Amino acid sequence: MSNALPPLHEGHAPITLQQLFREALYAFEEWDEEVTEPIVMFEGRLVPIRAVFEAMRECTDIVPNNIVSAVTERLTKPWEGEGPLDTMTFSTAARVMGVLVRKRLLAVNNDVDVVAAAVAAKAQAAEKADR
Repeated sequence: MSNALPPLHEGHAPITLQQLFREALYAFEEWDEEVTEPIVMFEGRLVPIRAVFEAMRECTDIVPNNIVSAVTERLTKPWEGEGPLDTMTFSTAARVMGVLVRKRLLAVNNDVDVVAAAVAAKAQAAEKADR
């Protein structure tokens, strides 16, 4: 899926990919408790936000302050980098967001599994009661 996105050039992302990262971050912020992962549009194609974050994992460009804030607000521990916050790279932000997406998907899938197990148990109980 990430081959549908523009490649990095010597660690630098084209502005279109940086803008897509911002859109993916906003989509994550608006992600309710739905089962499906949010998607963004790129050149007429639907792209899961996970693919956007994955595409930026090796990007050495510095993240704008508003994106730094949006990422660090989601951390459970305070951000401690080698330098001040304004030197966070897209690579770091993408890795953080990738982990957050995986955690959310895991939590949602576990909830779905729990609900499915409860429904199955109820059906089995009803089946046994009918015998």
